[in-house]
Amino acid sequence: MGGGIYIASLLEVYKTEMEAELAAILNYWINHTLDENEGGFFGEIDENNHVVAGAPKGSVLNARILWSFSAAYNLTPDEQYLQIADRAWNYLFDHFLDKKFGGVYWTVDYTGNKLDTKKQVYASAFTIYAFSEYYKACQNPEVLRQAIALFKLLVDKSFDSEKAGYLEAFAEDWQPIGDLRLSAKDANEKKTMNTHLHVLEAYTNLYRVWPDQNLRQQIVLLLNNFLDHFIDTEKGHLNLFFDEDWRLRSTLVSYGHDIEATWLLLEAAEVIGDKSAFEKLKSVAIRISEAMMEGLDNDGGLWYEYEPADDNLHKQKHWWVQAEAMVGFFNTWQISGNEKYLNLSWKNWEFVKNKILDKVHGEWFWGIDENDKTMPGEDKAGLWKCPYHNTRACIEIIRRIG
Repeated sequence: MGGGIYIASLLEVYKTEMEAELAAILNYWINHTLDENEGGFFGEIDENNHVVAGAPKGSVLNARILWSFSAAYNLTPDEQYLQIADRAWNYLFDHFLDKKFGGVYWTVDYTGNKLDTKKQVYASAFTIYAFSEYYKACQNPEVLRQAIALFKLLVDKSFDSEKAGYLEAFAEDWQPIGDLRLSAKDANEKKTMNTHLHVLEAYTNLYRVWPDQNLRQQIVLLLNNFLDHFIDTEKGHLNLFFDEDWRLRSTLVSYGHDIEATWLLLEAAEVIGDKSAFEKLKSVAIRISEAMMEGLDNDGGLWYEYEPADDNLHKQKHWWVQAEAMVGFFNTWQISGNEKYLNLSWKNWEFVKNKILDKVHGEWFWGIDENDKTMPGEDKAGLWKCPYHNTRACIEIIRRIG
């Protein structure tokens, strides 16, 4: 397959389907997740679409809801989207922002009282990301002020001024803490690729609305962290876990993060106007996209992780990995002109339609296993299952097709 007519036809269909899917995802969150008794949004909804009573509410979930509805409003100014964004902002501001020590709590209980008070830099990054997007929608100067305050706080408390990079987590009062992990599956290390990628993503979005030179310098330093430490151009993958002195502590490959980084790194270089970094990262993006072939199944789905130390392929296809593959491969087609990447993006979306979409209740299942069965016991909404990767995939592809 090929040629201009084929591509134009494919893009037309792709955009139409992304517009419909974006509306469907957002409608799910509007119709099923609003906590009318305790405020904000339910902390957890199970795979059968039942609200889990008393579930904690997470800062990442709430920030991602704020980002998603703000970004959707900025794409298509539907007042209902802005109303949900307002709701998310109010809940974050009232319940998650630590007015004494700064930053955001990891979780609050179902009534909105602080629960896990540790300061994950990852959570503050997503809050900056969300506040920046919401500011574009509402133009409330207090929103921008809070985003800038969080940026300055992270530089002050988390940035390693001697060796560069950001330390992973702290106690409520920003003192050192023993357990730095985002989740039980993560290595307990001081510098992680995942957090750095989302700090970069947050700073890039903040720069769009606040083009400050100190902020720009932090983005440059973050891009250098990726070029110097996280990107293994020989293997075409990202290194995930490091100690404070940038000694590598893991060989694990995360296919979803690899393909997500291909476009987020380029976006950052483009937004700050760093042409040299953009050119370097363009070749990196193509290299990583090539390496992704090993993680693709015949049905177009992208496997979750691979551990080369014991040759163990984690044969699950998670929802977020597919969403990032859709955008990442589409982006690589744009920068390379190689049509095979457009076809990989489209084939991945076809896989999502066939295997990941919940055609009964709406939204996307967490994932499927190697036997094409829906992974049991996983959330439809929760601390990690949020309307972010999939809404963003829709929004990015709509924008890029134009």
